[in-house]
Amino acid sequence: MENRPRVVIIGAGFGGIEFAKVLRNKKIDVLLIDKHNYHNFQPLMYQVATGGLEPGSIAYPVRRIFRNNNNITFRMAEVLEVLAEENRLMTSIGDISYDYLVIATGSQNNYFNFEAKKDQLLTLKSIPEALNLRSFIFQNLEKALANVANEPLEEIMNIAIVGGGPAGIELAGALAEMKRYVLPKDFPDLDLSRMSINLYEASPALLSAMSEEASEKSLEYLKQLGINVFLNARVQDYDGSEITLADKSTFRTDTVIWTAGVKGAPISGLPDKAIISGNRIAVNEYNLVAGTRNVYAIGDVAAHITRENPNGLPMLAPVAQQQGRILAKNILRKEAGKPMNAFNYKDKGVMATIGRRKAVVDLKIWKFQGTFAWL
Repeated sequence: MENRPRVVIIGAGFGGIEFAKVLRNKKIDVLLIDKHNYHNFQPLMYQVATGGLEPGSIAYPVRRIFRNNNNITFRMAEVLEVLAEENRLMTSIGDISYDYLVIATGSQNNYFNFEAKKDQLLTLKSIPEALNLRSFIFQNLEKALANVANEPLEEIMNIAIVGGGPAGIELAGALAEMKRYVLPKDFPDLDLSRMSINLYEASPALLSAMSEEASEKSLEYLKQLGINVFLNARVQDYDGSEITLADKSTFRTDTVIWTAGVKGAPISGLPDKAIISGNRIAVNEYNLVAGTRNVYAIGDVAAHITRENPNGLPMLAPVAQQQGRILAKNILRKEAGKPMNAFNYKDKGVMATIGRRKAVVDLKIWKFQGTFAWL
């Protein structure tokens, strides 16, 4: 029997799936591990939360993706620790050995100084969280309609979004359109004028990673949709019914959605020097994890620090996909006795959608907004 190298991938996100696809039907055994047995299309999670899409529209069974590839196996499990010196993983289904390990575990919510209160916040990093958010909003609307306890309607109906990045503004736009087009039909007896949707951003501008034009247009579009946008507005406290800003102003709401940032989701057991700022894993130009010889990291969890990118590459799906493809090809090259090629990210631009027929797009040589950007 042929003794083939074994690659273990942790994470079935954009990077992990792309990596495995390149190794389809190659003379390498691939084991893909994830705590869920589906890959979800994270950029459209806000659509599930607002009822624009059902979960099945953005979830793809991992086994179905690779069912015609005999060299790729999937196991649903949780990784507990990596024992890099022993080429071994400890998982919820037992120990797993490897020749190459690829960590593609993505990112997790960064609660900053709200870690102790995270259970009071709604989030949007998974399909269960998106469905929980949808259910929470509609349950509150039912509660407001009945209002048997004679509670203040504003507290029940209001929504606060903390964070003005792509996730925050896309969700805000979708919620505004839901309020405008869907809720009047579903709740004709409810006074929706008493429902406010507020978005709070701690910095001076929305979409801080995009251009000034994108930031200004996104603010304009959100205001057109009736969203109350507060810039330079740092949320300091939340007691379950009222948020308090740094300037001591307050907003009463049962619903606080946290989109204020993410951090890496590394696994336990890596060398101390490998975990750097933002909880990310330090890698070199070949995505090799610092202090290891055959452990690699790609996607949101990985950070290659350079002069051009002092904080690492942005945590975007295209970065993860490109890293996955190049790393898989590099492992094939290494097995063939050839030198690896350094990773070089090709930035194809970024976009954010804000409601119906409105978007902002930043390409390398062209920036545009509006209906054309949405198309």
